[in-house]
Formats: sequence, structure tokens, C-alpha cells
Amino acid sequence: MKYLHTMVRITDIDESLKFYCTLLGMKEVRRKESEKGRFTLIFLAADEDEARSNAETAPELELTYNWDPETLTEGARNFGHLAFRVEDIYQTCQTLMDNGVTINRPPRDGHMAFVKSPDGISIELLQKGDALSPSAPWDTMENTGSW
Repeated sequence: MKYLHTMVRITDIDESLKFYCTLLGMKEVRRKESEKGRFTLIFLAADEDEARSNAETAPELELTYNWDPETLTEGARNFGHLAFRVEDIYQTCQTLMDNGVTINRPPRDGHMAFVKSPDGISIELLQKGDALSPSAPWDTMENTGSW
């Protein structure tokens, strides 16, 4: 067995690409539009996985945008979450926060944080290597909402 991708439905391509690509640093590796199926598939890879994604089409995140309007329920905890290892969890969280993203579970321990995508999918951010030393303002921030 080989892991290929995780699919999440999105409601706004531009907002989702801003979140996943501009803010989190993922890269769009390919896109497929189906006139007959009335959908767009956008495949993303983390920067450290881009070469592998290009060679193996894995591991990837598939964003599915259905052209016909639909109401999506929030990406509840029964979905679980997507996890990404980041170079500097404090800088990543600051960049997200500066761009209007709520840090639902701040990186108080210098190791782990949770945020949500524009469509309510929980995203776990994990510090690459050892945890960073606890640092203000993160070390005293309370949780916000669910994650």
C-alpha cells in the first residue's frame, strides 16, 4: 500500500490557495478541470515533498472545488486533521495570525499548534526537529474555539 493524497472539499479556490500556498508554503503541482463532472481538482505538495510529488504523484493534498454551489459543513473533528512539519512554528503562526488566521491551539510548548483552513479543516503544525524554547506571547496564549 502507498499513501497518495488527502482530499478536502473547498468553497473558494482563491482563499484556499492563499491559505495553503501563500501562508503555509505548499505548491500547486497540477490541476485538472472536468467540464462533464463540473469540478476542479488542485493537487498541492509541501515544498520538501515537491520532487517526490512530481515523480510519484504522492504525497499530496487534493483540493476539490465543485462548480455548482453547495453548502459544506465545517471540517469537524471526525475528519481528523492534516499535519505539516514547519521550519519555525512561531514564525509560521505569526504569519498566519498576521493574515487573519485564528491560532486555535497556540504553540505554547514550541512544538505543536492547530489552525483551521478557510473551510474549517483542522491543520496541525509541528516544529521540525526539537521543540523551540517556550516564548512570549505563545507560551501564555489560551486555546480559541475547537481544533
